[in-house]
Amino acid sequence: MKRIKYFDYNATHPPLPGLLTKVFSEYEEDFFNPSGPTRFSLARQGRIEEARKSLSSLTGCDPKGFVFVSSGTEANYSLAYFIKTIHPEIVYLSPFEHSSMYSAFESAKIPVQVLQTDKSGLISLTQLDSFLQEAPGPVCIIHAGNETGVLQPIEKISELCAKYKVPFFSDIIQSFGKIRVPFSLLDGFTFSGHKIGAGLGSSVLWFRPKFLKEGGLFQGGNQENGHRAGTENSPAILALSEAARIQFQEMDKKDLRLQKFQEKIENCLNSLGAKIVAESSPRLHSTTFALLPFDDLDFFMMGMEEKGFALSTGSSCKSRSREAAPSLLAMGYTKEEALRAIRISTGLFTTEEEVDDLILALTEVIRSIQ
Repeated sequence: MKRIKYFDYNATHPPLPGLLTKVFSEYEEDFFNPSGPTRFSLARQGRIEEARKSLSSLTGCDPKGFVFVSSGTEANYSLAYFIKTIHPEIVYLSPFEHSSMYSAFESAKIPVQVLQTDKSGLISLTQLDSFLQEAPGPVCIIHAGNETGVLQPIEKISELCAKYKVPFFSDIIQSFGKIRVPFSLLDGFTFSGHKIGAGLGSSVLWFRPKFLKEGGLFQGGNQENGHRAGTENSPAILALSEAARIQFQEMDKKDLRLQKFQEKIENCLNSLGAKIVAESSPRLHSTTFALLPFDDLDFFMMGMEEKGFALSTGSSCKSRSREAAPSLLAMGYTKEEALRAIRISTGLFTTEEEVDDLILALTEVIRSIQ
């Protein structure tokens, strides 16, 4: 089988070479339950605490605020759970949140107000200011769009939250490890191990300790300082910590390389009649969301797969359903336009040769359909 040329990093990041083999090999020898009473268990718990401290060092955030969970969805549900303890009457969200975030607040029975946007993919700061003036409440805005890669203005949102003395939270699952995140401006955030090459099974909620009350979404055990019951997935936690360290180390150099790749890919797509979504907005250099100049998306995807390329039609949680991306509908695109969307996302292992091959394949497949 020929090697797949991978351009779907926003869905999941390939595991960092040797990382999973290393942590699971260690686990075969050091398999003790971190919550056990023996010195062997205490040593295993100590390694989890080292992972917490490592994340604290990378982000500058209080280590007591980190809670290890199983997935990005659980992290978002946990975020909603702890926001509920603040007793908000309303929470303000963007129209670009992961579907789990809307579901989390619905489950927590917290009313939400979704902000307006336009084809820039940016939320309306004027509207947020007006809403907060009328009814102050926590703000929870995704940092980087899963599909568009658009970066919301964290600094300006933070200023509004400070003005009205409300906490500010963010899903940073797509931006963590890719760009510099202003962690100090956030009262809570979520991110996921499999998005940074750590494999599956561990994600993170960070919540400012002064807001972090006793209890959690999962109760009945004292793990994670009482905030998440259940035996810790220690190999996945250690993999996440190490992957984060490597991604932060490579971040700036990687971003410059991906910026060059993005320019080449988007120049190609523009020349073929495609339309880059939110092209003039601040975006992740790893992400291109484009509308193809025809409706035959299935033929396009089949053609690209036949040539050995993996890319997507949007968020990995929605791409199989072939529904119009809610993010595009919120931005003012029609359903017909939204159903022509493809997402190309790059990452740590993307090479210039692969990008050149992608451009050649895009050209051949698109021209064969037009």
